[in-house]
Amino acid sequence: MAKSKQKIKTKAEKPEQEGKRYAFGKKNYQLMFIGLGLLLVGYLLMIGGGSDNPEEFSKEIFNFRRLTLAPILVLAGYAVEIVAIMRKAD
Repeated sequence: MAKSKQKIKTKAEKPEQEGKRYAFGKKNYQLMFIGLGLLLVGYLLMIGGGSDNPEEFSKEIFNFRRLTLAPILVLAGYAVEIVAIMRKAD
């Protein structure tokens, strides 16, 4: 069997990538960071609400912040992430 000769490319022979395109544009990354911020704030608003004494029930787990506001922020964060990924790059 004949061995094929393969040419090894060196750094000097590597062509310049002038028209290099990224998968996402600047606006996409901005939207991604906004979405991550919304997710972070939403999850942070959900934590806590427990009582210090395990024998005592705390009604703070059923307040507006944990049951309504935080899940809305989390869903909005995921929606922004989907838009950021699906949006056409600049």
